[in-house]
Amino acid sequence: MLTVAKLADRARRVRERTHPETITARHQKSVEDRHLVFQALNDSMASLYVTGDAEKIQAAYHRTLDTALTLQRPDEERTLTQLAADVLTDVLIGGVTPDGTGTGVAAQVNVTVPVLTLLGKSEEPGYLAGYGPIDPDTARRLAAGAPSFTRLLTHPETGVVLSMGRDTYKVPAALKKWLEVRDETCTFPGCRRSAKRSDVDHSVEWQHGGQTDAMNLAHLCPYHHSVKSCTRWTPRHLGDGRIEWTSPAGYRYIVEPSADMRPPKHPKPAPKPPAPAVDVWNLDPEPNDPEEPTPF
Repeated sequence: MLTVAKLADRARRVRERTHPETITARHQKSVEDRHLVFQALNDSMASLYVTGDAEKIQAAYHRTLDTALTLQRPDEERTLTQLAADVLTDVLIGGVTPDGTGTGVAAQVNVTVPVLTLLGKSEEPGYLAGYGPIDPDTARRLAAGAPSFTRLLTHPETGVVLSMGRDTYKVPAALKKWLEVRDETCTFPGCRRSAKRSDVDHSVEWQHGGQTDAMNLAHLCPYHHSVKSCTRWTPRHLGDGRIEWTSPAGYRYIVEPSADMRPPKHPKPAPKPPAPAVDVWNLDPEPNDPEEPTPF
């Protein structure tokens, strides 16, 4: 099952694969159109829209949200959305929030870069988690050393070790990062809460024999983690990153992974066609068969 946002993300990826013009050429044209728009609204309100490089806008968004999360306290009456709006305007106007919050907060963005693109041997787009395909030049630049970005390099031929079996309950940091990129959001049907702000859950509980591996781990936000633990909603991994959820009423929903992290499957060589059958009882003699008499 795809939400509207995930469907839009899937459509963007399909568009990038089928567009006749390269993403690099299109990005070079589009970056010239970056702009800032002020729009007056009713009731003494207004909106501010910024259009620019995806990685910069997303980094600014995550920094704003992360700062807003530090302000959530038991006595705070503002919602997270209201806090984020206040943080952004305070930082733009005064540099930091009035109480100094925001100093030293840096956004972290996951960028997946195919290794052949990194080496300049391919123009395959990179993937910016939470946004979608980005042009190869931007992907290479981000992988080259931007400290606030996590570089995740993928190879078209090899996979990675993604299981700790029953050796440990704790999920290793490398596997956590891999799962964060694969899931990107809470994996409960319809939920879009960021994986960064969700729990890594054993789909089959550890105490029931569940293993610590990629095919038994998935992100769930705190609310849906409780739903899964306390109700009859049950997940089942299908082995390719997809998760099938069964509701208490018996309805089934399939949640697709945000990123395909599997090594590609190489097609098997086509079998050779069988030799044609020969009817040994009806063989025509060759024209110059020495055993046959030559007609006059």
